[in-house]
Amino acid sequence: MQTIFSTDGVLPKNRFRHWKDICEDRIVPLNQSCLDNEPFNASIKGANIGGLDFTWFALSNLRVSTTPRTLRSENHKTDQLFLNIVLNGTVCSHQNDRSSTDEAGDFAIRDTNTSWANEHNGYSEVVAISIPRKRLEGVLGSARIFAGLTVDSHQPVATLTRSFLCNLMREGGRLPPSAAERMAGVGIDLVIASLAERLAKEVPRPISGVLVIQRAKAYVEANLNNVSLDPPLLAAAVGVSLRRLQQLFHDHGQHISDWIWQRRLLAASRHLKNPGCRHISIGMLAYECGFASQPHFSRRFKAHFGMTPSEYRHASRMRDL
Repeated sequence: MQTIFSTDGVLPKNRFRHWKDICEDRIVPLNQSCLDNEPFNASIKGANIGGLDFTWFALSNLRVSTTPRTLRSENHKTDQLFLNIVLNGTVCSHQNDRSSTDEAGDFAIRDTNTSWANEHNGYSEVVAISIPRKRLEGVLGSARIFAGLTVDSHQPVATLTRSFLCNLMREGGRLPPSAAERMAGVGIDLVIASLAERLAKEVPRPISGVLVIQRAKAYVEANLNNVSLDPPLLAAAVGVSLRRLQQLFHDHGQHISDWIWQRRLLAASRHLKNPGCRHISIGMLAYECGFASQPHFSRRFKAHFGMTPSEYRHASRMRDL
C-alpha cells in the first residue's frame, strides 16, 4: 500500500487540518474532533485493487461522524458503501439505531446516505473498503437493513472474509489487472455471505413485508449449498407462513423457487469463470451450489445462459488468454 499521509514531519498545528482534508477525499465529508488535548498523530495508506479502494487508518482518540450538512456536500459518494474492519483497538459505532463497540476482527457497513458516528478511544487501526452500493443492495436489499450491523469476528464466514480482504490489501498490488478484478469480486461475494449469515441470525419479530423479503433473500444467499433449501424451509427460517412468503414474493414480481434457482445459477457462473476453480469438476461445483445432480444443473444452466457449464467455462478461459 502507498502512504498517503502521516503526521510525522508535519507541524503539530497543521496536522489535524491536513488529516481532515485527506479523509474527506478518501472517504466522505466528515465532522471530526479530537477526544484529548495531546498532539494529533495519525497515518493513512491506500491502494486500489480490482476497482476497490482500500484505505488503512492508524489514529488515536478521535470522533468522526456524518451529519445532514455533510451528507449534502457535493463530494458525497452516494453510490458507495464502506466496509469498516477493525484491525487493532476498539471503535464505538452508531448508525440506524444500532450501537456497538467493535473490537479487532469485527466489521460493519457504513451507509453514506444516512448519518453515522465512530469514536476511537485510544489507539486503533481500521481499514475502510469502498464497495459499489448496487453490488450489496442488489442481493441484500436496502442498506438500511444491514448498515451499522456488526459482523462478529468469531463467525466462520466473517473470519474467512476478513482474512481474504486483508491478504488482498497486502498482496493485490502484485496481481495483474484481470486477476485483481476477479479477486475483488470474490471479496465482495464473501462480504455478502457474511452479512447474509448475520442477518439470518436476527431474532424473528413482526416486520414489514419488505424486510421479510430481504431476510428471506439473505437466508438464501447464506444457504445456497443446501440442496434441501426450498420455499417451505425458507418460510420457516424467516418465521412466516409459506402462503405469506409466496404472496410477498409475488407482490415483488418474483417466485420463491425462481429466485433460489437464479441465485444458484449466478453463483455457479461465477465459479465457472474463476480460474481458481478450474480444478473443480462440474459435478462438484453443481453440488456446492445446491444442485442435487449434474444433469439437472446442466439443463437449468443451459436454459438460463444458452450454453452448457463446460462450454461456459471454456469460453471464459478463452477470454482470459
